[in-house]
Amino acid sequence: MFKSIESVQAVCEEHTYIADKGLATTLYLAHHLKKPIFLEGEPGVGKTEVAKVLAEATGAKLIRLQCYEGLDANSALYEWNYTRQILQLRIDEARGRDKAEIGTDLFSEAFLLKRPLLEAIQGHGDVPPVLLIDEVDRSDSEFEAFLLEILSDFQMTIPEIGTIRAKHIPYVVLTSNRTREVHEALKRRCLYQWLDYPTVAKELAIVQAKLPQIHEQLATQLCQMMQFWREGDYYKKPGVAETLDWGLALVALGKAQLDAEVVAETLGCIFKYQDDIQRARGVELSVLSEGTGN
Repeated sequence: MFKSIESVQAVCEEHTYIADKGLATTLYLAHHLKKPIFLEGEPGVGKTEVAKVLAEATGAKLIRLQCYEGLDANSALYEWNYTRQILQLRIDEARGRDKAEIGTDLFSEAFLLKRPLLEAIQGHGDVPPVLLIDEVDRSDSEFEAFLLEILSDFQMTIPEIGTIRAKHIPYVVLTSNRTREVHEALKRRCLYQWLDYPTVAKELAIVQAKLPQIHEQLATQLCQMMQFWREGDYYKKPGVAETLDWGLALVALGKAQLDAEVVAETLGCIFKYQDDIQRARGVELSVLSEGTGN
């Protein structure tokens, strides 16, 4: 996959992901430089999908850490299985184990609950795992600072066990919807790539790759309409994910082309806010229908 930038594009396409040269170059360099990738862009443009495709293409295990406000180191690294430890104490006492030995092995790997970061660092096998740190912009700045150390050395210390180092540096993909600015120090440790909304031609290629059963005329029409909507004033502009959802819905309805009625009935596949739906239905629907030749 990583022999050339063109081979990266080809392998991504085999897994129904259309990667432009900029993204393919970033993936190629991430492999050879052993650096994380920081993907930023609007929701639904395919950032998370990059990690999934990378895992599929390399045969690696995908480990996902979904970020949220209040995420702490314990939830991301490891926790001790206290329930199992207490149970083990009672078992040892019931068996009459020597009091001096009871509890001496409670803080061993057998009682460790591995969270995504530890699982990625301790990854086994010959293929490095793919660690997806999804929506890092939703986490707190304190968690960002914690990530700096992990992504710099790919090692961690558990006081009761010792230092654990990565046998293979994992592929790391961080995504951000830019709900807030991520600290520059974290970005500096990564290869940065902005993912924008696709052009009509690229989105058509994505739809045809993901939905081979869709009629060509219908695919062209819905991509043109998506492009039109993204140029409008909406609270939440639809991404590629909404395009694919809409395409699936239209296929399920047995449609081969668009008309004003079916567009009005399926706006809930595209917009997730009532104000956006009303704006699309009341102001632009006739224009969009004319733009697709209906």
